[in-house]
Amino acid sequence: MKSVLMVAEKPSLAASLASILSNGSNSTRKGSNGVCSVHEWNGTFQGTSARFKMTSVCGHVMGVDFISKYNNWDRVDPVELFSCPIEKKEATPKFKMPAFLSNEAKGCENLILWLDCDKEGENICFEVMNSVARSMAGDVYSRKVTYRARFSAITDRDIKAAFNNLAHPNENEARSVDARQELDLRIGCAFTRFQTKFFQGRYGDLDSSLISYGPCQTPTLGFCVQRHDQIQTFKPEPYWVIKAVVKTKDGDDVNLEWKRVRCFDKEVANMFLQQIKDQKETRVISVVSKEKAKSRPVALNTVELMRVASSGLGMGPHHAMQIAEKLYTQGYISYPRTETTRYPENFDLVGVLHQQQNSPEWGDEVKEILSKGVNRPKQGHDAGDHPPITPMKLASRNELDTESWKLYDYITRHFIGTLARDCKYLSTTVTVMINEETFTATGKTLLDPGYTTVMTWQAFDKNEIVPNLKENELVPIKDMRLTEHQTCPPDYLTEAELITLMETHGIGTDASIPVHINNICQRNYVTVTSGRRLKPTTLGIVLVHGYQKIDAELVLPTMRSAVEEQLNLIALGKANFHAVLKHTVDIFKLKFQYFVKNIDGMDQLFEVSFSPLSASGKAHSRCGKCRRYMKYIQAKPPRLHCPQCDETYSLPQNGTVKLFKELKCPLDDFELLSWTMGNKGKSFVFCPYCYNHPPFKDMRKGNGCNSCSHPTCPYSLNTNGVCSCVECESGVLVLDPSSGPKWKLGCTRCDTIVCLFDDAQKITVLSEVCDCGAQSVNVEYKPEKSKLPNSVTEMKGCVFCTTEFGKLVDKPKTAVNVRPRQFRGGKAPNRGRGRSRAKPKDKMAQLAAYFV
Repeated sequence: MKSVLMVAEKPSLAASLASILSNGSNSTRKGSNGVCSVHEWNGTFQGTSARFKMTSVCGHVMGVDFISKYNNWDRVDPVELFSCPIEKKEATPKFKMPAFLSNEAKGCENLILWLDCDKEGENICFEVMNSVARSMAGDVYSRKVTYRARFSAITDRDIKAAFNNLAHPNENEARSVDARQELDLRIGCAFTRFQTKFFQGRYGDLDSSLISYGPCQTPTLGFCVQRHDQIQTFKPEPYWVIKAVVKTKDGDDVNLEWKRVRCFDKEVANMFLQQIKDQKETRVISVVSKEKAKSRPVALNTVELMRVASSGLGMGPHHAMQIAEKLYTQGYISYPRTETTRYPENFDLVGVLHQQQNSPEWGDEVKEILSKGVNRPKQGHDAGDHPPITPMKLASRNELDTESWKLYDYITRHFIGTLARDCKYLSTTVTVMINEETFTATGKTLLDPGYTTVMTWQAFDKNEIVPNLKENELVPIKDMRLTEHQTCPPDYLTEAELITLMETHGIGTDASIPVHINNICQRNYVTVTSGRRLKPTTLGIVLVHGYQKIDAELVLPTMRSAVEEQLNLIALGKANFHAVLKHTVDIFKLKFQYFVKNIDGMDQLFEVSFSPLSASGKAHSRCGKCRRYMKYIQAKPPRLHCPQCDETYSLPQNGTVKLFKELKCPLDDFELLSWTMGNKGKSFVFCPYCYNHPPFKDMRKGNGCNSCSHPTCPYSLNTNGVCSCVECESGVLVLDPSSGPKWKLGCTRCDTIVCLFDDAQKITVLSEVCDCGAQSVNVEYKPEKSKLPNSVTEMKGCVFCTTEFGKLVDKPKTAVNVRPRQFRGGKAPNRGRGRSRAKPKDKMAQLAAYFV
């Protein structure tokens, strides 16, 4: 029997696909990496019996990064990043995805790839192929071995049709993604490293841990700052308008609009008013009615979905796309990343509509459309990727959470609206002449609501009703006056307006647009105000003005849109991968060198807007070199700055830093500090100097005393290490001396903590070693707070093995408030995967390298 491996993009998607393809008769087991599941069943493939295995990845298997020696910010000149070697590294090492895929592929004759049908999906296809190349029975790069399923919705019909019409992976599209990843890595990291080090070494109130540059991110910020500049330079002008009100025979007031609209000269406006103000009545010159139509929308694509989610539903585009992807994997909607607004000729629109006819929300409208006949959707744009976003099955409010329902509700109503009739109305214009000055009043009479019965937010307001006036009718003038107004500046860009600008100028793709907007918010370059408007911060404004001063092309959209065109040519097979890469890298390298040479131009702007380090922060702890107080700068990134020595020391982020008992480091005389994320988070003692300049080879930069192998220091790993971490490969559980009375052990590598001996007065790690390999501890309580058996105040034993300690030691758990580091072009994190609790390992054998 033939063996066939199938790979989807997410575990939840793999489960759905397996259920459809096996008609619900598959068996499931947990994968060896603990993250993915494997679904198996028997079936038929290419006319022969086959054993199918369906599993998944979790997004990208690999990420691109510099080789390790170039990840040291202090030792590498950023200009080297334009030409230094790069390599593919596991995107999430703890998932062990290549090894897992390789193991599952052993003995399989065929590979079927069910990755998302976009360029990123094609790229992941080749990452999977590379991972299983040595395990497959045949040549994985052969068109007879590897196949590609192309689908747009998680429905029985779509999935089985894709399985019966398998294609092959597109290497050109995958290469275009490789090119984009490498360009973004080299350009972004070079500019970001230089800017961050330069400005954070000079200013203390930037309030951003990273001064980043991105080929797409920065032009996106540029649009926001451009609007800010328009607002700041705007000069309001006064203007005057004649307001006239007449009364109908029904007693209704009708506001008339002056045909001249407005006048910027008060004397001239007054002259017009003087000519007509004595008139007591006026005659209706004409009443013209014309039938018009409010056209139904074209089918829905990603950009329009993000626009509406932001402007109408109050969701950020990044968050909206996360919800849309969840709805897609659950089978409620079709694939949400598409540029197409035109349905294929063979798309079963009526079948999709039939699914919605029993909805309590819009079922009546659907039945009416079906009874009167479905209107063919308007002809939109066919981008050749996926059909427009469409509801694929009926959902109710109770099935979905609040935000998922809001998005599903809009997507479904939009789809129904595209098949409904246009909204028809009668537009009536009443023209009135008052002593040679013309005034008008307009109104609308609804003839057929059409699609607005389901897309209710586009229905007519009540105040759009036409006034009851007839031609040649004399009507009394109730009021006539001159009103003064001022021209107003434009408002800050909304997310919806920014998305439109990005699409127009070719900045990013439908998949990356929400990421770029999210990035400028996360970097503290803009803040989201009411109405989801994007207001640039001082940092964002100064950065853009600095780029404009040195090299305006760094912030203009033209550079990136030109690069995107070249990347699209690679995807179409019309441009050479290496030629495009070399040409683009060479251009940006020259721009970077010019930028570095002229950085003083940007620095002058920073000087005006931000405070120097010496004038920032407040006195905190003593410097070990000059014995003067260093200043604690709390703004991101937190730092200590010694004004006397003019040196700056990085501190741990996302927690609280305090002085630790005014004790000094035995190596450098700096005062020790403690960092904590609260009772349920990680914490450790550290020396500011050792944290930035590790004194021992086995101690990494950015670690505290819990990783220091000093032989006699009472706060070092050697003194307080208890045992190997039970959750990761190479970490050590170390007692935190600053955590009392909420004592805890913390791992030196992963986020595991063990809370123990609550309210104890003192805990000491002893030299005795338990049979399990862990160091013994001595626990002391005050008499009134003792939790030890028989209320004894002191006891020693093993944290894990001593029976009397059992109820006083919690199980290992992951610290809260720890932000997982993601693979974003820096050095990949190396954390272990959690396992079931095991007997502690032999500490002395396992951790010899940590001790002196």
